[in-house]
Amino acid sequence: MEAVSRRLEERTPLTVRVDLCSLDIRHRTHEGLTDNISTHGARVVSSDPLRLNERLNLWSLPGDFRARARVVYCEPVGNNSFAIGLQLLATTGDWK
Repeated sequence: MEAVSRRLEERTPLTVRVDLCSLDIRHRTHEGLTDNISTHGARVVSSDPLRLNERLNLWSLPGDFRARARVVYCEPVGNNSFAIGLQLLATTGDWK
């Protein structure tokens, strides 16, 4: 019997421009667009891949949403395009 993986919470489709900044200040900021969000996660599409388990600061543009996040997956979705799954660890503000 095959186990079925299901999300514990609903995802809300939302497209918002975000900045993703590594906690390691030697790395540059990445830009992306959210694909969907939930209370504890977000899927972001970016032209830059990120490392599994990398810790980031996320800022929504516009809006005042801020989060500390962890990369849970990063997979190619086209030429120079990556889907990045983020676990949101600490949040404040609103997406829009």
